[in-house]
Amino acid sequence: MVNLEEERIKILTDAHEHRQREVLHHQINIDNYTLAIQEIEAKHPGDEVMAEFANRLRDLLASSIIEQAKEVILRDVIAKQLETA
Repeated sequence: MVNLEEERIKILTDAHEHRQREVLHHQINIDNYTLAIQEIEAKHPGDEVMAEFANRLRDLLASSIIEQAKEVILRDVIAKQLETA
C-alpha cells in the first residue's frame, strides 16, 4: 500500500529538482544571450542584420530573466513545503 506522505515528499522532491534545473537552464540562456549581444556589438557595429538579431536576443534575455524569477519563486515554495514535511 502506498504511503501518501512518502509519495507527497517524493513528488515535492522531484518537483524541487526539476525547478532547480529550470533555474539553471534559464541562467545558461541568460549568459549565452548576454555574451552574444556583447559579441555582436563588438564585432558587427553598423551591421543592420546583426543589430536586429541582437534586438531579438535582448527580447529573449528579458523573457529568460522573468521566467527564471518565476522558477525561483516556485522552487523556493516547494523547498518550504519540504522543510515542514
